[in-house]
Amino acid sequence: MLDLVILSLHFFACFLIAVAIWRGAKDVVLPSSSTGSTEMESDGLILIGKEDDIKKSQRITAKVDGREIVVFYHEGKFHALDSRCYHEGGPLCLGEIEDINGQACIVCPWHKYKITLETGEGLYEGINPLEPSPTPQWQSKGVKQRIHKVTIDNGNVYVSPPDLSVSFDSDYFADKYKNSGDLSMEK
Repeated sequence: MLDLVILSLHFFACFLIAVAIWRGAKDVVLPSSSTGSTEMESDGLILIGKEDDIKKSQRITAKVDGREIVVFYHEGKFHALDSRCYHEGGPLCLGEIEDINGQACIVCPWHKYKITLETGEGLYEGINPLEPSPTPQWQSKGVKQRIHKVTIDNGNVYVSPPDLSVSFDSDYFADKYKNSGDLSMEK
């Protein structure tokens, strides 16, 4: 009976944490992105928003060619990547940013996968069992998440459309949620 009570408390605590994560999002959705449209400039760049607004909110989601992206402003730099995690499509716009070995990483709120903001590499902590006294070290899974080039011009933030000639693991979920009508955050 005591086990059942403890298990129930555990599930309730997990539920409260999930609600806190969901409600505590710092995400801002562009008004134009809710219709699935963003402004394309003559040079092919896509206007995401005002530099000062994004600096203030620290992150913003938008649609680029129907694809959900998230732009982060972290430690003086802008980073843009597909908003859905390459693993199971978790909403990266709701994740926290952590420093791992000097690299800024977004942590997927669903399964805690860590992705570098700079390169889109997936990171994991592993050991080399052949070492006499193995210690965990951060290692790369390779580039898994599509990143998008960010350009700042006259106080505006732009991204380049994705180069779809090269594929990334995150493309599956970008396509799955493409043109969904709104920037959906649920499974």
